[in-house]
Amino acid sequence: MVSSREWENCTSSMEFVLLGMGNLPSLQTPLFVLLFMTYLVTMVGNILIVALVVADWHLHTPMYFFLSNLSSLEICYSSTILPQLLASFLTGARTISAQGCIVQFYFFASFVVTESYLLAVMSYDRYLAICQPLLCASIMTWKVSLQLAAASWLVGLLISTVVISFISELKFCGPNAINHFFCDFKPLLELACSDTRVVTIATFFLSFLDLVFPFLFTVASYMCIIAAILRIPSSVGRQKAFSTCSSHLTVVNVFYGTLIIVYMLPRTPQLRQLNKVFSFSYTVLTPLVNPLIYSLRNREVREALRNALRKALACT
Repeated sequence: MVSSREWENCTSSMEFVLLGMGNLPSLQTPLFVLLFMTYLVTMVGNILIVALVVADWHLHTPMYFFLSNLSSLEICYSSTILPQLLASFLTGARTISAQGCIVQFYFFASFVVTESYLLAVMSYDRYLAICQPLLCASIMTWKVSLQLAAASWLVGLLISTVVISFISELKFCGPNAINHFFCDFKPLLELACSDTRVVTIATFFLSFLDLVFPFLFTVASYMCIIAAILRIPSSVGRQKAFSTCSSHLTVVNVFYGTLIIVYMLPRTPQLRQLNKVFSFSYTVLTPLVNPLIYSLRNREVREALRNALRKALACT
């Protein structure tokens, strides 16, 4: 192991090269246009959801408060990766300083953990609304909602800080080419020339806190929700109950489905390109589709959007 001073001296002048999609030179311009439009739609869609939740009093409920937190998170999430990727397409410069790489991974990891806990909190809110409707208002108060949202953000920052403290003890002195389009955990470990066993073991146990636990909690919540919905005698009642959580369930499936594939898939030379595709799905496409899912499948959000458009047209 090296001291933090030695690490700083070793990495202060070091740069990593993000190979990304550099092996497709003919597609650089189309990819730039596609990613720029994706980033633009992602930002506009998520900012719009936050604005609607703040402006429309019909959406001043714990469910939409958590949704606005999720949209705020997606804004931060996308801004951690896409600006750097867009700049590399535009200028051709694919280098990133070691400190910049570590900072990028810190915020990326923090937002991933925060999202997993926010999705778990949202599933608990849906569980209370469907399985305990009489107690929901007394349990999920505004104070509790604020505490749960703040705890989700805080846990993400704390767990990422612990992981970064381990990574900062590694020494990078060999190859500097990261075969990815952003600084992720596994590609970084592959470049370390010091022993990574401690970091690997520590992050394995931390993964139970930051991903496995909220995932299992979310699954358990939805098992209870589905069981409660199936007990509703009328088909109309079942459909109405399921519609209140279908959007969130779709987001959960997309987020955890791609995340599990990325980190369970072996990083063999044959599978690295496939790994990039799935990484692209949960880092770029998930923040894009979340506002679309909630706006297209949620009646209250659609109604709030229509009201906002009517007011805007009336003002003009």
